[in-house]
Amino acid sequence: MKNRNDSKVSEFVLLGLSSSWEMQLFIFLLFLMFYMAIVLGNLLIVVTVQADAHLLQSPMYYFLGHLSFIDLCLSCVTVPKMLGDFLRQSKTISFSGCLTQIYFLHFLGASEMFLLTVMAYDRYVAICNPLHYLTVMKRQLCLQLVFACWCSGFIHSITQVILVIQLPFCGPNELDNFYCDVPQVIKLACMNNYVVEVLMVSNSGLLSLICFLVLLFSYAVILMTLRIRFHQAQSKVFSTCASHLTVVSLIFVPCVFIYLRPFYSFSMDKVFSVFYTVITPMLNPLIYTLRNADMKTAMQKLRKKHVAFCCHVEG
Repeated sequence: MKNRNDSKVSEFVLLGLSSSWEMQLFIFLLFLMFYMAIVLGNLLIVVTVQADAHLLQSPMYYFLGHLSFIDLCLSCVTVPKMLGDFLRQSKTISFSGCLTQIYFLHFLGASEMFLLTVMAYDRYVAICNPLHYLTVMKRQLCLQLVFACWCSGFIHSITQVILVIQLPFCGPNELDNFYCDVPQVIKLACMNNYVVEVLMVSNSGLLSLICFLVLLFSYAVILMTLRIRFHQAQSKVFSTCASHLTVVSLIFVPCVFIYLRPFYSFSMDKVFSVFYTVITPMLNPLIYTLRNADMKTAMQKLRKKHVAFCCHVEG
């Protein structure tokens, strides 16, 4: 069976995280709990933001709702397939399925990177220019910024797919990972992939690095502004910035490690892949809710409404 790029490979074999059946069962149970935490945690944030009028009108929580939605979708790209493969001897994915996974992985991943940059800009305006915050961060601007994030993610993702779909694949077809991604796939191409890997670095690698540096610089400016101008109510602002920086580090450090260095594979690649696709989406809800009084209050209100509704139905 030949694909549109005239390659002989119709499917790829995923080597996964372990070849031991006992270890695979243990990892399956562990990651099943992780996945349940991802879905429940991020879904709770999305529902809470949508249900609370005060949070929905706040730009920061409006962006947070979109971030949780992206994390929820991003985990669905790789984790369900990985969980199913843990229970199967043959771990394969079709060529079209591989391209689909690459598309959604980079579409959601790039959109998340741009959204985090927008969230940093939102915090910058709120802290460094508080008197004009509501004037600058209008609802229409927030909608436009989120739309721009999704559009930029789409453009980035399409570029990655075009990069891969034109490559010839004639064997071998084993991917040393638990999902399809550009760095592993292009290494299997039946051609000199030096130019392709350079293009990957200039696209995914530099995108991750530039966004990361911009975020670090923006938060450094915010912290310097806090130190110079404000002496009260610093605790809440520092807590918010610390939460954002933690999320930024968890997302960008693995991406920079994976995409900014072509031509070589390391044993730590799978560890960083797990962090990017599983651990970070699971930790984001905890980071944003455990240290955020507004989210806790909104969740308590939502729980009371749910209890009151249930009592009314039973009555």
